[in-house]
Amino acid sequence: MGKAEKTRQFIIEKTAPVFNSKGFWGTSLQDLTYATGLTKGSIYGNFKNKDEVALAVLEHNLNKVSSLVIRAIAEKKSYRDKLLCYPDLYEDFAKHDFPAGGCPILNTAIEADDTHPPLKETAKKALLYWKDSLTYLINKGKEKGEFKPETDAEENALAIIALIEGSRMMIKLTGKLNHNRSIMQTLRKLIVEL
Repeated sequence: MGKAEKTRQFIIEKTAPVFNSKGFWGTSLQDLTYATGLTKGSIYGNFKNKDEVALAVLEHNLNKVSSLVIRAIAEKKSYRDKLLCYPDLYEDFAKHDFPAGGCPILNTAIEADDTHPPLKETAKKALLYWKDSLTYLINKGKEKGEFKPETDAEENALAIIALIEGSRMMIKLTGKLNHNRSIMQTLRKLIVEL
């Protein structure tokens, strides 16, 4: 990796928690210079504008979450256990290397739904990929006889996402982790009963 790429990566890593916590509109250039210790010229010498930084940061945060999930799933043998990684990871998200500020999909969807089409599109692609990945795991579990044959894979994939993202919203609004524990227990029951 050359010096320019190292600098870009440094900017992404240092500003990722800021964007994910404050959002695109809430993050100022001053926030970026403070987080990185770089000047405005150094930041814009590596990125065209704040939009380009924000998109790179969103990809970075999405990859961070995806890597955590992929590693956890790879360690499990059964498809049920692979799905149970989700409540385990999201119940103890503070113990894992989740992006500061919460779920990048939820954060971006709330802020960029009508105001920033490129961020919205990136979050949408990540959400649909997540749904397809869950649908795949459920269908493989059905093939292996782990889940009931009548289980609707896509319907349950959507329910899993809704429970996880709903728990993220509850934590953000109330600050109470016990709500998250209750929702993750509901998610475990859903997975066990597939």
